[in-house]
Amino acid sequence: MKRVLIALTFAVTSIAAVTGIVVAKDQVKDALPLGSVSRAKGLEAWTRIEAVVTHPRCANCHIDARAIPMWTPAGESKPRVHGMNIHGGKSRIGAETILCSTCHMTSTQPNEPAPAPLRAGIDWQLAPVEFIWFGKSGAEICAQLKDPKRNGGRDAIALLAHLRHDASLNGFIPRAWEPGAGRTTPPGSFEDHVKDMALWGAAGQPCPK
Repeated sequence: MKRVLIALTFAVTSIAAVTGIVVAKDQVKDALPLGSVSRAKGLEAWTRIEAVVTHPRCANCHIDARAIPMWTPAGESKPRVHGMNIHGGKSRIGAETILCSTCHMTSTQPNEPAPAPLRAGIDWQLAPVEFIWFGKSGAEICAQLKDPKRNGGRDAIALLAHLRHDASLNGFIPRAWEPGAGRTTPPGSFEDHVKDMALWGAAGQPCPK
C-alpha cells in the first residue's frame, strides 16, 4: 500500500509540474503590469470580485474549523447548513464521517440539473480552514486574499495562476458558473472574474476600509 501511495504522490506531483508550465504561460497572458491600473479602478474591480467570492456558490465551502458545510439548494438564494447532517471532519473531505465523494463525484461532465449533487473535475472537499471567508465582510475577505499567510502563499500573479490551474482541472472555481439548471450563479463569468483579479492585482490589491 505504501508503494502505491508513493507512486500516486509522484504521479500527482509530476502532473502538477507539467500543469505549472501551462499555468506560467497563462499567468503572463492574464497579468497586467503592477501600477498600470489606478487604485480607484482596482477598488471597482474588487467590488465585482467581492460579489463573486461572497456568493453562496463560492463561499459555502470556505467555512471554519467546525467543518460543517453550508448549502444553497436549487430554488434558494441564501445559505443554510448542509442537509443530511454532513460534516467535513478534520480531513475536510469527510473521511471521519461520510466522504464528500459519497455524493459529489469527480467528473468533468457538465453538472446535471438539481437535485443531482454538484460535481467537479477535482475531488470534492472543503477549503483549507485558514481560507475561511464565509460570513466575513468584503473588507475582511479582501485583506485575507492579499495575505500570503492566509491565501496559500500566493501573490497577485499566483492568485491568477491559481484560477487558471483550477480551470485547467475543471475545478470548483469555474464550475461555480456551471452548477446545473436550477441553481444560482455568481455575477458575471469566470473570465470576467479573471480579468477583475488581474485589474485588482495590477492596482496593488487595494481593499475597502
